Amino acid sequence: MSERTTLLVVEDEPLALRNLKHVMEKEGYRVLAAASGEKALQWLEREPVAVVLTDVRMEGMDGLAVLMHAKRLRPDCEVILITGYAALDAAVGAMRQGAFYYVSKPFRLDEVRRLVREAVDKVRLKDENRRLRERLGEEQGGFAVVTRDAGMQRLLDTARQIAPTDCNVLITGESGTGKELFARYLHAHSRRSSGPFLAVNCGAFTEELLANELFGHEKGAFTGATDARAGLVEAAAGGTLFLDEVTEMPPSMQVKLLRVLQEKEVLRLGSTRPLPVDVRFLAASNRDVQQAVRDGRFRQDLYFRLNVVTLHVPPLAARRADIALLAGHFLEKYAAVMGKPVRELAPDALMLLEDYGFPGNVRELENIIARGVALAGGERIEAGDLPEDLRLHAARTFRTEQGRIPSLADQEEAYLRWVLEQTDGNRSQAARLLGIDRVSLWRKLKKFGIE
Repeated sequence: MSERTTLLVVEDEPLALRNLKHVMEKEGYRVLAAASGEKALQWLEREPVAVVLTDVRMEGMDGLAVLMHAKRLRPDCEVILITGYAALDAAVGAMRQGAFYYVSKPFRLDEVRRLVREAVDKVRLKDENRRLRERLGEEQGGFAVVTRDAGMQRLLDTARQIAPTDCNVLITGESGTGKELFARYLHAHSRRSSGPFLAVNCGAFTEELLANELFGHEKGAFTGATDARAGLVEAAAGGTLFLDEVTEMPPSMQVKLLRVLQEKEVLRLGSTRPLPVDVRFLAASNRDVQQAVRDGRFRQDLYFRLNVVTLHVPPLAARRADIALLAGHFLEKYAAVMGKPVRELAPDALMLLEDYGFPGNVRELENIIARGVALAGGERIEAGDLPEDLRLHAARTFRTEQGRIPSLADQEEAYLRWVLEQTDGNRSQAARLLGIDRVSLWRKLKKFGIE
């Protein structure tokens, strides 16, 4: 996208058109002006319009027709409708047809500036998402570490540097942050990329089963062992073995794994003849590994063997700039999987996501978007398509004076004030976020004396 974003203003009242053009140009946009829907259509056919700001009621081609043509000619552009009270229902219905938002007459210029800015951010985000997927798809064989966070970019730079060295790597981070994705990234950028990548969760097996899974067995090694079987260490020859949740491995298994790392050989269960192995080991844990060593739950010598380099993947809450980018990535993924025409998130739905704490990190976000795509009734995921508890998590814990436990009324009033702050006083948007109609919101504001 060019540095100066192109904005198209459509208004059949000359003075209003000049004023809006002047205001938006002062905001730094390249502004095209159209005094009719027909002229707007000509601009859309010729120019890279990112955002359309159009009146609904116009002679000839109205704003809803402009919306329809804009989405056909420029699928990634966003359309903001300017509407009078009489056309309000039509504007609300148009949001289901892909309009970004609407602003009611008489409008405040600050509100228009904010909506245009949000629409531009969304267009830029979609453009960035598309370019990022194209680049990463080429580089990483179809899987991607999707991020624009500076800290994550530095982490990826480190991963690219150490990937070809064949050293063992310990990847730490909370559950759901994408530790296995980083392991696959290391494998894809290593000299072993043509070999197998195998993974095992060390906390998912008993000690006996884990030993059999990793080291394999000889025929007759135990009851039921009717044939010899290679373990994952052997099967990963020439490639990479990823040991997930390695700190959950029983102490006796840690000793056996240490020997494999030191001697570069594996001993099948029931065998006396060790087999040489050529495997790179990557390990991960969602625990404080150093604390596990201090507590005696994880061997220090094994820790030193695995921890040649450590990559710590931050939680999603620490990289909030990635929430919208990842949400768009997962939306496209699941829309394709489910065969649904869902193209985007409604602004209030995205606001809920960006304010949520995501204790389950990226995995939780992916599940939320998959659910939203499944429930979406049109081309966008609405706030109502997201889990209901997101609204509860959006609320903050508010303390009243003297540290007393707040009453339900205190909490409700504080939450109402907070939602209004987040929406810059936009009551329609606040009502949608709260899941109530405007009349119910008005009654609550009157009850608490909120202007």
